[in-house]
Amino acid sequence: MSEKSLTKEQAGAVSAASLAYLGDAVLEVLVRSRIVTAGENRPSEASLAYVTAAAQSDAAERILPHLTEEEEAQYRRGRNCVHANVPKKATVAQYRRATGFEALFGYLHLIGEEDRIRELFAAAYPET
Repeated sequence: MSEKSLTKEQAGAVSAASLAYLGDAVLEVLVRSRIVTAGENRPSEASLAYVTAAAQSDAAERILPHLTEEEEAQYRRGRNCVHANVPKKATVAQYRRATGFEALFGYLHLIGEEDRIRELFAAAYPET
């Protein structure tokens, strides 16, 4: 990405909901890239293994042991923000973890940690 990175302090001042909003887009690009390069014939179907609240909740659980204190704090910020609309196919806990997961990726993107994003994405969704 070509836009200027924010400092950690600036990114920390962004609302958790905004970080999750951005993180959703960051994850979407990573998922689509993986699916397309894997040659999937049904990319929309294949993406469900990555983008549902349940899938993201599971992915968050896989990366939690690998997070730094700073990253874990950003994850918690997202996880603990207000959640008014929980999807029908997810529990409140799954949705909260998924939002934290997205917020973490949004934060890392804002501070320019693209290598760390790829590293965590690989840990969150190990290729089978």
